[in-house]
Amino acid sequence: MAIPTEPIGSIPRPTQLTETITAFQAGKATTEALETAYRDALTDTITRLEQTGSPVLTDGEQTKPSFATYPLTGLTNLAPDGVVIPFADGHTRQLPRLTSGPFRYGIHVETYFRAARALTQRPLKQAVISASALSLLYPADGIPGYPREAFLAALINEATADIRGALDAGAATVQIDFTEGRLSLKLDPSGGLLRTFIALNNQVLARFSTEERKKIGVHVCPGGDHDSTHSADVDYAAFLPDLFKMNVGRFYLQMASEPDRQRVLKLVSELLGPERIVFIGVIDPIDPAIETPEQVRDRVLEAASFLPIAQLGTTDDCGFAPFADDTSTGRDTAFAKIRARVEGTALAAKELAV
Repeated sequence: MAIPTEPIGSIPRPTQLTETITAFQAGKATTEALETAYRDALTDTITRLEQTGSPVLTDGEQTKPSFATYPLTGLTNLAPDGVVIPFADGHTRQLPRLTSGPFRYGIHVETYFRAARALTQRPLKQAVISASALSLLYPADGIPGYPREAFLAALINEATADIRGALDAGAATVQIDFTEGRLSLKLDPSGGLLRTFIALNNQVLARFSTEERKKIGVHVCPGGDHDSTHSADVDYAAFLPDLFKMNVGRFYLQMASEPDRQRVLKLVSELLGPERIVFIGVIDPIDPAIETPEQVRDRVLEAASFLPIAQLGTTDDCGFAPFADDTSTGRDTAFAKIRARVEGTALAAKELAV
C-alpha cells in the first residue's frame, strides 16, 4: 500500500495565457485566440503533471478565472462591491455582490473536468468552491423580492449539482475548497459564522451517499495569493474541532508552513476518527525554495508518528495560483515542488515499508 499523494489544484498559468487573457479583456485578442491559449495551457499542464510522476492529476484550474468565482461566469445579476478579503501584505480581493434573484451557476466544473479527461488516462480530481464561500455573495441588507432562504436553497442545489456532475463524469475525488473556514474566525471569533458555514456545507453533503462521500474531501489553508495569506494568524486549535464535523471522507490540510506542526498533528490525530483519510501539506507554495524529496520524506515521517499510516496522504498546502492573475510563483517552480512531493512521499513509504 503506497501513501496516496494528490495536488490541491491550481498551477500558475503560462505567460502566453496570462498575456492573451489581458489582451482579450482589452479588446485586443479574439475569442478564438483566447480559446487556443486555454487549450494549449491545459494540454501543457496535464503533460507536465504526468511528467512529475503524480498518480492523480488536476486541470491546474487553467481555464478558471479563480478557484472561487468560476460559477459566476456569464452572470449579469452581480455588482462588484461585495465582501472584501484583506491579506497580510495589504492587498485585497473582493467578491461580487448578488443584486437580484434567482441565483444559478453560470458554469459547473463538469465542463472543466471533461476537457481535462480527454487529455489523460490517469485519475483526475476536481476542485469545487464551497457553498459557504458563495453564500457571501448575498448582501447583509437583503434583496427585495428574493429572500436569503430562497438564495440558500438555490445555492445548495447548485453546489450539489457541481459535485454531482464531477463524480458522474468520472472524477476520482472531488475537493471542496473551504479557505474561508479559517478566515471566518477572524470575522467572528465566537465561531458562530464558522459553524454556520459547516452546517451549510453539510446540507450539500447530505445529498450524497456514504460511499460517494468517501470520494469527497475538503481543503483548508490560510489563503495563498501573491505570496500572502489572510488567516495564518488564526490558531488551528480553534478551527479544527469544527472542521472535522464536516461530513466528508477526506481532509486536505495546510501543514508545511505551520509553525508548530507537531502540536497540530496531535490534535488532528484526536479528531480524525475511523474511515477517513487526511492529506497533510508537505509543500509550501508560498516559499520560493524548492523542497527536496528528503525534506518531504521527513515531513511525512513526522506526520506518520502521529497518524495511522492507513489514513495518511500527502498534498500541497494550497494551490500555487488560485487566481488567474497571480504570477508570484513560477510555473517551473510549481512543477518542481510537485515532483519533490511525489518523490519524497515515495521515500517515506519505502522507509515505513508500506
